[in-house]
Amino acid sequence: MSVHAITTDELSLDEVMDIIENNISLELSGEVKTLIDHCRVYLDKKIKDTIEPIYGINTGFGSLYKEHISKKELVKLQENIIQSHACGVGDAIPGNIVKLILLLKIQSLSYGHSGVQQETVQRLVEMFNNNVLPIIYEFGSLGASGDLAPLAHLSLPLIGLGEVNFKGKIQTGDQILKELDWKHVKLKAKEGLALLNGTQFMSAYGVWNTFHGKRLIKLANLVGALSLDAFDGRIEPFTSEVHKIRPQHGQALMATEVRNYLAGSQLISQHKLHVQDPYSFRCIPQV
Repeated sequence: MSVHAITTDELSLDEVMDIIENNISLELSGEVKTLIDHCRVYLDKKIKDTIEPIYGINTGFGSLYKEHISKKELVKLQENIIQSHACGVGDAIPGNIVKLILLLKIQSLSYGHSGVQQETVQRLVEMFNNNVLPIIYEFGSLGASGDLAPLAHLSLPLIGLGEVNFKGKIQTGDQILKELDWKHVKLKAKEGLALLNGTQFMSAYGVWNTFHGKRLIKLANLVGALSLDAFDGRIEPFTSEVHKIRPQHGQALMATEVRNYLAGSQLISQHKLHVQDPYSFRCIPQV
């Protein structure tokens, strides 16, 4: 099975969909392991050396930001935020979207800016590679504030909670950990916040829709070009000169694609016209 190494390089739309559609496995590169570890060490030292409030680490969340959290409760705080925000409703989203969310979340955490443990990111990689897909519900995102509810449901199995779809069977987070002999991830300070913050839910849908939108456009152009040929149409409306005077970039690209599909067609070339004025649409048949 092919393996894609997660690095700090940005993923293109085609690369993302290639990983998903061809069932490519993931692994963390040495580069991102170092970055993740370095950030975690920095954060642990910061927490140890300071008594000042650090939002979401030793304070409450939202309106509770003034509430101090003792060091012995920092881990419990991160588990609590995941559980409290796992309140999505509606139908469960498709498995291919869940895999996209996992991929995008792994990529996001691998830049080494979030303060997570390497163990946490590695577990997300294992879930992706083994098709352990958390049950995530279609409603609950807060938009600009982040996909808090969907990402909470994504994160529950890390601590043995929630539900997953594994080999077509719905299991609890605890059951899947036992079946695969995985240990509960012991979240450290800030990790719950890092897992929930982000827009991987809406980004996954955006990636999926954009990719298949592009596919449908290509098919529409191909069918259109074939129809133009079959119904004895004319190529002149698709010539580059026509589209140079129209400030519609996408339209010009589509016209180019249709011309490329019809390049060399004997049917389309039998109706060539002579353009009398290159800046006019008035044409006369070639004599």
